[in-house]
Amino acid sequence: MDNRFGSKVILITGAGSGLGQASAIQVAKEGAKLSLVDLNGASLEETKNKVLEVAPKTEMILITANVADEKAVENYVNETVKYFGKIDGFFNNAGIEGKQNLTEDFGIDEFQKVVSVNLNGVFYGLKHVLKVMREQGFGSIVNTASVGGIRGVGSQSGYAASKHGVVGLTRNSGIEYGQYGISIKAIAPGAIMTPMVEGSLKQIDPENWEEVGKQFVEPNPMKRFGKPEEVGYLVAFLLSEQADFINATVIPIDGGQSYKY
Repeated sequence: MDNRFGSKVILITGAGSGLGQASAIQVAKEGAKLSLVDLNGASLEETKNKVLEVAPKTEMILITANVADEKAVENYVNETVKYFGKIDGFFNNAGIEGKQNLTEDFGIDEFQKVVSVNLNGVFYGLKHVLKVMREQGFGSIVNTASVGGIRGVGSQSGYAASKHGVVGLTRNSGIEYGQYGISIKAIAPGAIMTPMVEGSLKQIDPENWEEVGKQFVEPNPMKRFGKPEEVGYLVAFLLSEQADFINATVIPIDGGQSYKY
């Protein structure tokens, strides 16, 4: 297990923080070469430093890109292939939550912004990476959906619609590309303590967001938030050859909450 990713090239979007950063650290520990993509160049540098702390020999490139821009996506894929010659695994992860609001009050611009990152961005990533993987004859893709992609959450029209869309893309593409030696799956994280979830709690109550957090996880069977590294372990497994026969499906990682009556 220490070297599951020896000589493998892993491409990660949203790598500057949260789940992308945790997954980059995990696969690097296991020998991966990394192509890290984020909108925020400073965050990428931070991830790079964290990776080098645990895996000093990691070969990596950093690419600043907006995943909602197809040209930028095409570019990060091309840059990765140009530098490393292949893409073994793709964590198609970048996403935003958007402002919380009832559907009737949900801003149209806000809706389009969330969908452009969370759904269009994932689609563009699939479109351009799958072409590379089909020509290679191998590859593994993990898309980031959400428990908000398998059930309703409330106050999140854009997020729920986009993450349900990610589940649809995952199932559809998995069925198309299994014949080419490619497996495609999605993860559905619940409340994981990332900067995005912290921001979400601060939308509810900026002053007492930690208290809101405690109430928020009260219904969870495990009574706590998940940790980013717990998602990192799952993503690493799903990107590894050990998970090749897991395809066109969604794996929740939420302490059991989405199955609770």
